[in-house]
Amino acid sequence: MKILMVGDIIGSVGLNKLKEELPKIKQQNQIDFIIANGENIAEGMGITEKDFKELKKIGVNVITLGNHTWAKKDVFKIIEEDSIIRPANYVKNIPGHGYGIFNWNDKKIAVMSLMGRVDINVLSENPFIVADNIIQKLNKEADMIIVDFHAEATAEKIAMLYHLDGRVNAILGTHTHVQTADERVTEKGTAYITDVGMTGPKNSVIGMEVEASIKRFLTSLPERYKVAVGEAILNCCMIEVDVDNCKTKNIIRINN
Repeated sequence: MKILMVGDIIGSVGLNKLKEELPKIKQQNQIDFIIANGENIAEGMGITEKDFKELKKIGVNVITLGNHTWAKKDVFKIIEEDSIIRPANYVKNIPGHGYGIFNWNDKKIAVMSLMGRVDINVLSENPFIVADNIIQKLNKEADMIIVDFHAEATAEKIAMLYHLDGRVNAILGTHTHVQTADERVTEKGTAYITDVGMTGPKNSVIGMEVEASIKRFLTSLPERYKVAVGEAILNCCMIEVDVDNCKTKNIIRINN
């Protein structure tokens, strides 16, 4: 079985690139199941009902979110949909789901979203403890577990790998929008990459206009970010899982 994880989609530039490339990637690699991080798809921050429908239309099975989950009010129209997953370690009693279980042939795939706490200014619970509690439940209900860990600090992501090593099929980092080259499958069978990267404008500062970004660093004055335009890139990772024993076999980076 082949599972594709698409890095943070940035604005309409990223969405259009995904529409263009996804059918080819799916066909060339015989992809069975697609996950995409959609928390930046609406003008670079948040997601709308229209964006959600567009992603579902082009074949994305599950959409994960992160620290910008609530950036657009429109999200409340879709947050209870089964196929949209916000971080499980947001504070209790808020809308939405922190994980979901999805059927593929005779297998059940669990997709969980977690959000880091280092240098992310969002009130949240400890992702390590939340992950422990959910995995204990999922072990009885799912055949495989995929984790989108939406975090800033590389150390926090790597620590999560060792914490969950052998207990999940994959830990796929998102949030920094820069693809790392440290993909691997551990001896215990967990696929890992610190960051899948982004799907959005190539000539940009993590998807945003260059000049506005430079001005913020030069002056420390507030400057409204805008999604850059022009040529786009698509960063994603493919996970291969043996359907006989549900063990992870490989992780491959894809850049288009």
